[in-house]
Amino acid sequence: MSPKFGYSVYGLDPDRAVKVSGRNLRISHKHAREICNAIKGMYLEDAKILMEEIIGFKRRLPFRRYRKKLGHHSLHKWYAGRNPVKASKEILKILAHLEANADYKGLDIDRLRIIHAAAQKAIKIKNFIPRAHGRSTPYFDTLSHVELAVEEE
Repeated sequence: MSPKFGYSVYGLDPDRAVKVSGRNLRISHKHAREICNAIKGMYLEDAKILMEEIIGFKRRLPFRRYRKKLGHHSLHKWYAGRNPVKASKEILKILAHLEANADYKGLDIDRLRIIHAAAQKAIKIKNFIPRAHGRSTPYFDTLSHVELAVEEE
């Protein structure tokens, strides 16, 4: 049974490629975009190591698009960065699902390269905080979709 949502990647060889999707994740779509940009083209094991290093504050993720008002850090080849721990934990879970799917298909785990990583905005959870004098302040939370695909080399 195929899912009701579509993937933004087409033309994959079903014998050599695996794709997985995380839908309606409670993470920042901006952090998810930067993580996907960083892990695209990496081997699966290297991407998992990167996520664990970001979670453990051993390495910073360079922020290339969403970098306004970010402090400067001593990063390799880039000045602005951050440690998006919450988003890294969720994407690490998705990488584990990806590895399980590839193992189920019989692919070699050591030769899997991430060929597609994309993050999109999902639904917006609307909430309001009551204020004085009968007013309220909007308190919205934008969820994220993350898609990953690997191919055996």
